[in-house]
Amino acid sequence: NRQQTRAFRPLISVNMADTTEKANEFYLRYYVGHKGKFGHEFLEFEFRPDGRMRYANNSNYKKDKMIKKELYVSQTVLGELRRIIEDSEVTKEDDSLWPMPDAVGRQELEVVLGDEHISFTTTKIGSLVDVEKSKDPEGLRCFYYLVQDLKCLVISIMSMHFKIKPTPT
Repeated sequence: NRQQTRAFRPLISVNMADTTEKANEFYLRYYVGHKGKFGHEFLEFEFRPDGRMRYANNSNYKKDKMIKKELYVSQTVLGELRRIIEDSEVTKEDDSLWPMPDAVGRQELEVVLGDEHISFTTTKIGSLVDVEKSKDPEGLRCFYYLVQDLKCLVISIMSMHFKIKPTPT
C-alpha cells in the first residue's frame, strides 16, 4: 500500500476561512520512486506554507540508510518556488494521457497555489525520449522540465543548509 510506505504525509489546510489567506496559500510535494531489487527506493520533498521543507531519500543500494532532513526556508524562497511553478504553466496541464505508473516506478507532484489544487501521477521518466513517445508530449515535457528545476533547487538548498565539509587536501 502506497500510503504505508511514504516517508511522510502531506498536511494541507484546504478549508481556510479567510479568502485573502487562501489566495496566498502554497504547498508543494514531489515523490519519485520504485520497488525493485533493493526494496522501496525513493526521493520525496515537500514545502509547506510556513516555510517548512522536508526531504527524504531512501536508497538501499550498498545497504545505504534513509536520509531524512527538515529545515525552514524563507518566504522569499517560497515566492521563488511559486514563480517557477507559475512560469512553467503546469497548472494548465492534464495527466490523463500521460503514462501510468508501472514497474519502472512512479512520480507524483502535488501543488496548492492559491485556490488551485493540482495533483499529477505518472511513471518515472528516464529521458526526453520517453516524453516524446507519450500521447501528450507537450504536457509531459512541461512536467519534466518543472521537476528538473524543482529537484535542482531542492538539492541546492540541501547542500547549502547541510554543508558537508570538503576532504582536507
